[in-house]
Order: sequence, then structure tokens, then C-alpha cells
Amino acid sequence: MKRAICLFICVLGFGLALMSVPARACTSYLVSKGASADGSTMITYAADAHTLYGELYFTPAADHLPGEMRDIHDWDSGKYLGQIEQIPHTYTVVGNMNEHQLCISETTWGGRKELRDPNAIMDYGSLIYVTLERARTARQAIETLGDLMDRYGYYSSGESFSIADPQEVWIMEIIGKGPDKKGAVWVARRVPEGYVCAHANQARIRTFPLNDPKNCLYEKDTIILAREMGWFDGEDEDFSFAEAYAPADFGALRFCEARVWSAFKRIAPAVKMSFAYVQGDKNAPPLPLWVKPAKKLAVRDVMELMRDHFEGTELDMTKDVGAGPFQLPYRWRPLTWEVDGVKYCNERAASTQQTAFSFVSQARSWLPDPIGGLLWFGVDDTYSTVYVPMYCGIKRVPHSFAVGTGDFDHFTWDAAFWVFNFVSNYTYQRYSDMIKDVQKVQRELEGRFVADQAGTDEVALKLYRESPQLAIDYLTQYSVERGDATVKRWRKLGESLIVKYLDGNMRNEAGKVTHPGYPKSWYRRIAEDTGDHLKVRTDKDDGS
Repeated sequence: MKRAICLFICVLGFGLALMSVPARACTSYLVSKGASADGSTMITYAADAHTLYGELYFTPAADHLPGEMRDIHDWDSGKYLGQIEQIPHTYTVVGNMNEHQLCISETTWGGRKELRDPNAIMDYGSLIYVTLERARTARQAIETLGDLMDRYGYYSSGESFSIADPQEVWIMEIIGKGPDKKGAVWVARRVPEGYVCAHANQARIRTFPLNDPKNCLYEKDTIILAREMGWFDGEDEDFSFAEAYAPADFGALRFCEARVWSAFKRIAPAVKMSFAYVQGDKNAPPLPLWVKPAKKLAVRDVMELMRDHFEGTELDMTKDVGAGPFQLPYRWRPLTWEVDGVKYCNERAASTQQTAFSFVSQARSWLPDPIGGLLWFGVDDTYSTVYVPMYCGIKRVPHSFAVGTGDFDHFTWDAAFWVFNFVSNYTYQRYSDMIKDVQKVQRELEGRFVADQAGTDEVALKLYRESPQLAIDYLTQYSVERGDATVKRWRKLGESLIVKYLDGNMRNEAGKVTHPGYPKSWYRRIAEDTGDHLKVRTDKDDGS
């Protein structure tokens, strides 16, 4: 499978992304320094698509000759779009974080389809990875993104970017100017200190300050274009980017904003938000762009934030009949269906079965870049993945996560993607029981990684003071060993699940095979649904 197709398919194609009820994908949370327990900045990402293979990409730093050009291919389709000029030196990129702790993620929202430019060169995926190779800070990244779109045009549909360095976190939303105007209109807002932001496939920036360059940047035509297209006619200070360029429909609210609502409810339960809005009522009060969490978030808190099926809310996916007897919080696609002329839908949560890879980034200003930047990386479903620490200064990635170890069309025990999918897909059979076994090992591994982090940082820092290369070598070995060992441990977990839950049975702690059957509530539902059809006849029933 082509690298351009594998890396960053966050929708099932732009045609789907622009439908009234699209195949929504991808979720990102943004945590400012003041909202984190240790003073790091954090952003997250879940790359969701049913045909996306999850692996950890690695691009080493490089020097380039004058006049050297770089080919650009659309990250969704692999289509060749053109060439751009290389710069003299590009940075190392591990996944979505570069060697200077700069990290970028995204979610696609589509928006006004007439603003697509089929002749442009820079698609959203290329923008991210080219920018990571060229920028050192979040502000430089915004400047680079804008310059690339101005020079080469913007090919994709509407996008939200999360951009973080060790000091600042920004949300940036962009959409093209149309086939007759090169470039894009965009707005970037800095997440205030002490606050958490989120986006999930729907534009979230509404009004914004027009004269506050410290906290808000925007392209000069952003309001002008909306006026020209007839999408806005008020005062500049009342202009809403989201309302002009991505007017919300039912899908945008129920499948996208609902994920933001659920995250905000978990971290800021006292904040009042309209449930009617996420049910699809466009006239209800919209969600805030960011909230102040009730307590500062540690990296483990943010990992758990990515693990959400709306548990404990009105949209809880473990409660309705679709969850089956074992409370499976997943629904097989399509997302919507029709019965007797009436349309229905499933919920779309942050945790979903089609996640290819996800991460939680940490950028820490008090440490040298090779040590300070961490990409906690995992493959497959966020709820059952293991986030493994990948330091941004490493010189190679674990074999089990690396490009070329596997692909989407062939199973192999060597690839993290397939090992984790083997485990998660088996747990779907008896989820409420098996997920406990999975979480036990997941928490054991992640807990150990987090507990070891301070000591690992300390050793690396001592080595760095002697020689930065010694620290980089040490962290490379550490990250590679932890990654490959995690995959090996996960395979053993899968093998143990096969033994424990063979043929619908369950072994108890003594190893004895038991027959737990279905929950009583499910037997009652079967009896109510089938009436006398499955009823066991007695002599009394026969008139004896």
C-alpha cells in the first residue's frame, strides 16, 4: 500500500466527507501548559479509517541542494499533485512530532465544497509533514502552513489542526478559497493557559479577536471571502468562521460535536452545556471552544480521555440493545440506516474500532528537545491500545511499528497493528468480561512506562550533559525496546484470551472450565422477544 495512502487517511474519501451525514473520523484534544499537571503541553490524535494501516513513520533530518524539489502526493488518494522547493535543512520527524518537540494533528470537517481547488498542490497531510520538517515552534508552524498554501495552493477540504510546542498550544482551522483563488482562508487561536480545547471533524472557531496577534492569527481574506460568497453580511467582530465555512448539520452535531461534549463533561463537569445541541438541534447554544478542567491533567488522564464510549452520559454506547449481551460499545458500519422509511443512527464516540493509530504528545520546556518531546504512540482502538513512549530525538523506531513491517492486506505477527487488532477483535465476542483482562495488562504496561519516565529522563539528561548523542542513543534503545516488548507481551495476552474464553466458556482462577452463559438481563430480553417459542414444555403444558 502506498505510503501516501497509508499514513493519513482520516476520511473514507472527500466525497463522503462532504455528504450530509458523512463518515466522520479523527479526534483531537489540546491541553495548555497551565492545564497539565506537570507543565507540559499535550495534544492528542486518533487517525480513524476502515482501510488505514497503523504504523509509526520516521523521517530523518536531511540537507538539500539548491534547486532540489520535493514531490507532493495527496495523503488520501496517493494522487500526484506537483512539486515544491526544498529548503536547505529539514528536521527529523517521529510520527507527528519533530526533533524540536513541535507536534501537529488534525481532523477533517469538509465544509463548503465549492472552495476546493483541484489544481492546488498542498493537501492537508502534506502540509502537516512538510511543516514538521521545517518549523521549530507552533507560531513558526502557523506561518509555514500559511506560506505553503499561499505559494502552492490548498488542495483539500476544511481542516482543524492542533499545533503544540513546549510553550504554546494552538487550534487552527483552514479551508480553500476556491478553484479561481490560490491559497486558503484560516484562523488560528492560542488555547489560553489553564484551558483544554477539542475538535472532532467539525469547525469549532466562531468569533475571534481581530487585533490580538499574541493569541489570534488569521488570513487577510478570511472575512472578505465570506462576504463575497454571500455567507456573511454583518460587522467584522461578529463574524463566525464555523458558521460561514462549515454550517452544521445533524451529522456535524451528533457524530462530531458530541465527542467534544463528552470530553468536556469528563474534565469540567460543572460547565453547563446544551445536550440538545449534540442531539442535533442547530438552534441550541453551541459548545464552548475550550473549558477549564476541574483538575490539572496528567498524561495518564489524557490517555484515558481518548478512551470514551460516552460512558455515564445519555449517549452511553454500552446501554442500548446494540451493545448485545456483553455491553459491546461498538457498532458496525454504516453509521446510519433506514427502517420503514425512517432514518436512524449509531453513536460515533472517540473510541472506535477503525482507529489505525493514535497518540498523546508531551512537549516539556524544562528539558532539552531530544528528551523533552514524547509521543505516546499506540495502534488500533484507543480503548484497548497501549501508549508506548517514543522520544522525539530517537534515530529509529521499533521494528513492530515501522513502515514496511506489515501492510493492511496481509496479517503478520511481526506488526503491532495486526497483533493489537487480533486481541481487540477477539474481545468483541465477550467484551464485558474480556476487556477486564485487556485493561489489566494495558494498565500494567502504561503504568510502568509512566513510573519509569522520571528515571529515564534523569539518565538521559546526565548523558546529554556529557554528549547529546549519548542521550539520543540511549533514548532510541529505550523506545525501540519498549515498543517491541509491548507487542510481544500483547501477543501473549491474545494467546491467553483464546485459552481462557474458548468456545464461549470461561476458565476460572483455578483453571477450571465454567459455563457462565449470558447475563440474566439478556435472558429476560430473549424471553420477552420470543414469547413461548423457546419455552421448555412441561407435563402440565401437555395437559397431563
